[in-house]
Amino acid sequence: MSLTTFLAMSPAPTAGGESAGSGPMMMNLVFIAAMVLIFYMLIWRPQAQRQKKHKAMLSAVKRGDDIVTTGGLILKVKDVKEDRLICTTSENVKIEVARHGVASVMQE
Repeated sequence: MSLTTFLAMSPAPTAGGESAGSGPMMMNLVFIAAMVLIFYMLIWRPQAQRQKKHKAMLSAVKRGDDIVTTGGLILKVKDVKEDRLICTTSENVKIEVARHGVASVMQE
């Protein structure tokens, strides 16, 4: 295809300086922007809020709390360290749990 054939096939500019094909292209951009906004509102934002709540819950774990681990164990916190929790399941059984392994804190 030669340059003159390509120029002959391209749409002629209108009086406003825009080509005749810019309307559908603008609608495509609006559609894509709307899809990104919907994706953000339905997926990213709720996930970020859940992560924020979980992080706050992990930082609020204190001695004497009953926790549930991601493995399903229900433990009582005996000591809190920087990144670990020392927990008990019965009288003489101590378990060290990574702080990020806590799924939830049980409410009494």
